[in-house]
Amino acid sequence: MSLGLSIIQGPYFHDLLAQPRSLADTLDKLRAEDSLKALVRKFGNNEYDRIVLTGMGSSFHALYPLSLRLAAGGLTPLMIETSELDYYYAKLLGPRTLLIAVSQSGESVEIVRLLEINNQRSPVIAVTNSPQSSLALSSDSVVLTHAGPESTVSCKTYVATLVALVWLGDLLCREDLSETRKEIESAIPLMECYLNKWNNHTEELGIILKEAQELFLVGRGSSLAAVGTGGLIIKESTHLHAEGMSSAAFRHGPMEMLSKGTFVLIFSGDPKTVDLNRRLWRDIQNASGKTGWVGPDATSGVFLLDLVPRRILPLLEILPIEMMTLALAALAGREAGRFERAEKVTMTE
Repeated sequence: MSLGLSIIQGPYFHDLLAQPRSLADTLDKLRAEDSLKALVRKFGNNEYDRIVLTGMGSSFHALYPLSLRLAAGGLTPLMIETSELDYYYAKLLGPRTLLIAVSQSGESVEIVRLLEINNQRSPVIAVTNSPQSSLALSSDSVVLTHAGPESTVSCKTYVATLVALVWLGDLLCREDLSETRKEIESAIPLMECYLNKWNNHTEELGIILKEAQELFLVGRGSSLAAVGTGGLIIKESTHLHAEGMSSAAFRHGPMEMLSKGTFVLIFSGDPKTVDLNRRLWRDIQNASGKTGWVGPDATSGVFLLDLVPRRILPLLEILPIEMMTLALAALAGREAGRFERAEKVTMTE
């Protein structure tokens, strides 16, 4: 059965298809400049008491795999949304706090305020797509992404940021960066292959989601990057309510919301917790709920992902969600990713 969805191929659609190129361009240009090497040496010499990871929106969610990576290395990262850092955690800033600040534009109001509050007290590593932004120009070191211009919902910049943060995490933990590059490079053709089937994917999703009125995206571990970002971009690009949360949190309340109009997308994620996620999937089915399973053992083509190393999995996990934005927008007769009330750069709190 086919619904014959009509996908409006606007700027967001073309940005989605350009993601493999943004990933490749970012990886090709990642270099550890002297300023970054100096901060990494101090980090390795335990000259910092803490490392604070901060951003807003998808930039914030993209930091979660890095937080897990640092914690696995015996460190204690603090992941704090920039607005909260500005108003409630500012006393953490100081010469023995290393700050990693992520902002695709480098000009959001929260980031600019943070730079003013910090006033060079904490050394800052910026991760941004904008080399002439306030964030880039005011930081001690800059890790640039090369996603190119992006005028609507974050997609190219999001995957480019994930790449930069995988690389930065391995640099901080003194891993072999040649292996890091090989792993990231392996994701590029997989992403291209998936996106080349966008028409089949959106048709399949049109059938799956045609009665959906509310969506939940759930997972554990590094999958929280995709579910957090996914909840944001579905709302932003389709105007349909969606929430991203941990699989465990879904049992604490939202499980009671299961209905004909509710769809729950579960990410299989890391082998450590795949059985827990599978149990949730079965429980939702037993409650006559509608659910999908994302992973290498998915039965639906749109949710089927290749088996890849754990640290590059977030690069692929965002793809089914992006296809959902196209399908949901088409079902509603709108152009996915077209702003009506918001702007690309958030200038007010």
